[in-house]
Formats: sequence, structure tokens, C-alpha cells
Amino acid sequence: MKKLVASILSLAVVGCLGSAAVAQEAKPAEHHEAATPHYPLKEPREVDWTFAGPFGHYDKGQLQRGLKVYTEVCAACHSMKLVPFRMLGDLGYSEAQVKAFAANYEVQDGPNAAGDMYSRKAVPSDYFPSPFANAEAAAASNNGAAPPDFSLIAKAREVERGFPRFIFDIFTQYQEGGPDYIYSLLTGYENPPAGTTVSQGQHYNPYFHAASVLAMPPPLSDGQVTYDDGTSGTVDQYAKDVASFLMWAAEPHLVERKHTGFMVMIFLLIFTVLIYLTKRSVYARKDH
Repeated sequence: MKKLVASILSLAVVGCLGSAAVAQEAKPAEHHEAATPHYPLKEPREVDWTFAGPFGHYDKGQLQRGLKVYTEVCAACHSMKLVPFRMLGDLGYSEAQVKAFAANYEVQDGPNAAGDMYSRKAVPSDYFPSPFANAEAAAASNNGAAPPDFSLIAKAREVERGFPRFIFDIFTQYQEGGPDYIYSLLTGYENPPAGTTVSQGQHYNPYFHAASVLAMPPPLSDGQVTYDDGTSGTVDQYAKDVASFLMWAAEPHLVERKHTGFMVMIFLLIFTVLIYLTKRSVYARKDH
């Protein structure tokens, strides 16, 4: 009997020691999991955009400056294959100006009568072309990372804001996460902190949504683009202007949608009051 009790106690001690050993081994794993960073490392900075809020509007002057930044800087790597040149008329350009702007680009067309593809000058009905023949060529020219298309980038790069801010966003109609992200990314390049190793061809940016480094070097520098309206050419100004332009490219009918939504809310409010008064009138003559 004593031997049986001793055996049971021995097994219990071994079991406890085994559990403790497993716990000791699990701690580093738990610590490693907790140490896994959540990207972006820094939340995008909120900018006071003209198109924010229920009564927001696009600043055509800013959009024209953003177009200039895109064409002189971003278009060297990024396409906008879903944006036709004719849409530039909404920015205040005349039909002749849009035609002249489109003629600066060449697009592939065809086949012709001989069955061959050929290049021609773009017309307003064409779309912003890609600077590369295909995705493989784009990746080969950019350290193995193909630059994304910019047509919908302002809607595709929103960052989760978490609780309770997303609740307040319903009432403030916050929809500027994409432009905030673009602005923060373009102005957020930093020297890596101590202990952080950055591979050759990579650049540290804590605002990048997928990692702490990215292949794109800082694309903007002071004085890089000269504005026709005399606006100062700083990185901060370039980033704001091109972010606004990309928001317009992704949602060109934003202002009209907001106006329609406001009128719908007014209609629903009036309709609710009428329904309530009708109900009061009908049931006022009923015996309870």
C-alpha cells in the first residue's frame, strides 16, 4: 500500500514538474507572440482636408497641383489605369487643355489592318497608361516590388482606427483614412531606430501598412516640383496635394454624393415628422 501511494506521489511530482517545464518553454513563445509588431507602427496623422465632413468639397487648385506632382514624380512608377483623361475637365481644365495633356502620352492600340499593334498619341477617352509593359517589368525595375496602381489607392489604404473611434466616425463621417495614410507615408520616412536592421534597397517608414520598411525610396524633396500658382514647393505641401488628387481619382463624385445624402436625410426627417403627425391625427379620434 505504501509503495502504491509512493508511486502515485512520484507520478504527481513528475507531472507537476513536467507542467512547469512546459510552462517555462511556453513563456518565450508567448513573449514572442506578444512582441510581434502590429503595422503600421505609427497611426496616420489626421490632416484637415477640404473634402472632410458632410459639407466637404474638393479644392480644384489643390487638385491641379496634385496632378502636377503625380505626373512629374509618381507617374514614373505608378499607373492610374482606371482614370480617363477626360475626367480632368472636372478639375477646371478646358477641352483643349485636356486634349493637349493627353497628347503627352502614348498608348498601345490595334490591331491594324495588318493585324499588328501600334502606338499612338493618347486622346481624352484613353486612360492614364502604365510606365511599364507589364507587372514583371515593373517589379524588375523596382527591387522586385511592382508599384501599385494609383486609381483606387486612396480608398484601398485605410487603416483600422479601433474602438471607440470608429463609433465616432459614423457621426463625423470620417472617410479620410486613405489620404491621411498617403500623406503620412510620404512625409514619414525616418532613420531606423537603434537595433533595427534595414536591408539594402529598403527604406524605414513606420507609417507603412504592411511592414516597417518598403522598397520605395522617399519620392519627394523640397523644390522638386514648381507650382504654376506660386504655392511653396515643400514635401509637406506636395504630400497634401497629391493625396487630395488621389482621393479625387478614387472618388470623383464624392461631393455630389454628400449633397445627395444630405438631401435624403432632410427628406427622411420631414417624412418622419409627417408620419408622426398623421399617426397622432388618426389615433386621436379612437377611443382607448
